[in-house]
Amino acid sequence: MANLVVKGGSRPPWVGLAAALWVEIAAGNAYNFPLYSPALKSVMGLNQQQLTMLGVANDIGENVGLLPGMACNKFPPWAVLSVGVLACFLGYGVLWLVVSQTVKPLPYWLLWLALVIATNSNAWFGTAVVVTNMRNFPLSRGTVSGILKGYAGISAAVYTVVYSLVLKGSASNLLLFLTLVIPILCLAMMYFIRPCTPASGEDSSEHVHFLFTQAAVILLAIYLLATAIIETVVSLSDAVSYILAAIVVIFLISPLAIPVKMTIFPSRPKKNLPSDSSDHLVLGEGETTPTDPLLTPSSSVTSLGSFYENDDASDVEILLAMGEGAVKKKRRPKRGEDFKIREALIKADFWLLWVVYFLGVGSGVTILNNLAQIGVAFGLEDTTILLALFSFCNFVGRIGSGAISEHFVRSRTIPRTLLMTCAHIIMAVTFIPFALALDGILYTATALLGISYGILYAVMVPTASELFGLRHFGLIYNFLLLGNPVGALLFSGVLAGYVYDTETARQGSSTCLGPDCFKVTFLVLAGVCGFGTILSIILTVRIRPVYQLLYSEGSFRLPQTPGH
Repeated sequence: MANLVVKGGSRPPWVGLAAALWVEIAAGNAYNFPLYSPALKSVMGLNQQQLTMLGVANDIGENVGLLPGMACNKFPPWAVLSVGVLACFLGYGVLWLVVSQTVKPLPYWLLWLALVIATNSNAWFGTAVVVTNMRNFPLSRGTVSGILKGYAGISAAVYTVVYSLVLKGSASNLLLFLTLVIPILCLAMMYFIRPCTPASGEDSSEHVHFLFTQAAVILLAIYLLATAIIETVVSLSDAVSYILAAIVVIFLISPLAIPVKMTIFPSRPKKNLPSDSSDHLVLGEGETTPTDPLLTPSSSVTSLGSFYENDDASDVEILLAMGEGAVKKKRRPKRGEDFKIREALIKADFWLLWVVYFLGVGSGVTILNNLAQIGVAFGLEDTTILLALFSFCNFVGRIGSGAISEHFVRSRTIPRTLLMTCAHIIMAVTFIPFALALDGILYTATALLGISYGILYAVMVPTASELFGLRHFGLIYNFLLLGNPVGALLFSGVLAGYVYDTETARQGSSTCLGPDCFKVTFLVLAGVCGFGTILSIILTVRIRPVYQLLYSEGSFRLPQTPGH
């Protein structure tokens, strides 16, 4: 692997974070499936179960990121992003050709494959920006994860506004937008997303910068929800529509104000850091050394590797050092240290985290994939407002859980997974009245399930990095993400699709109406989330000692890392 050049200075991490937010919006393109799926169903003549299996393809492509996970440790971020650009262009290009009827309807399997390739761009986009920014801000993982995943969550509302105001509700235009505009956007941003000297976490202005970024995205989310509501009740002229869309762009570029402010009003870096602080964060022989940032507990092990080093080379170096008596024999890592994927896979906590995540997001993605059909079944004519509401609440769950978990983990050493427990409880309780179709439950349930879905997604990211380290985080993170497509396949593709089509056949129509369309599905998902609650409590109790070690002094403390 070629050595990577680390960008020195305090501004590049913030420039990279601002650029990453745009890429995270691009990485939310899979959320558009409910917007163009009715057109696919009509053009291809699909039944609901076939359409649901396309939704599974949507989730498989979005979340199967083992290749991006391996690539991010061997190639620079721009190379990882480039693969995503190509996948986005090719996959959505095929879908556009079908929906626009430029070509005759393609075989179902080819359409399924094109959708997997199109949404797999999300995995390449998301992995590149999440891994890079978690390493650039290693002492603020919960906050950074919440911000990044918050933007990914709100992307559905961004696309909904663009779809309604700019593209005039055309599925064909939306797919053309995804084919051309998203790749161009990512090509423009990739230069700024790069390994940087890690932010120290000691600068008092850093907290203000995070608050500004969070405030900007919160205002954006409120604006998007208000715009979606206004658009559904008021007929807007083209000029007003374009102005409202332009305001969205202004909100999206607002985080660039941080590096601009740092340029105009530079802060003085602290010269001496306490030796026992959480900032045991060192580089090689200077900021311009061709290597990536390395988190180490002391300078004595600096030469043993970096985030991007080759595993085999590292093992050889360790063996040679052992022969010379320089280091002791390798031991298996403990929770909180850097794990290789094969070491993480034999840990009970890894699989507990995976199952808890799988049960929760599998239930949530079932709602998301079938949101349009759920709205119609409950008598709603325009279901775009449901997608905007789910997106907004998904965002609230992501950005809120990142900030809240960061506060409690630092002040009380409470594991972040406690919020996953809360999310499972909320989902289990919400699915029961949803199944009974109580009055006014549609919007309330959509909101609560969106919040819970966002919490599960955002909390998993920093939890995985804290339990299993940042060295191989890209691969571990993407392995955990497999819970999403597996859940979509079982709960959405098999369960929800079968129940819906059975009820549709009983009604003798092409569209299912009434609460029975999803009643059994919701009751089963309530039980699934109840089981997830129990497992998440067990996980939280098991990992509490790890968090007491990592955050015993009120800030992240890097544990002693074994040589491997």
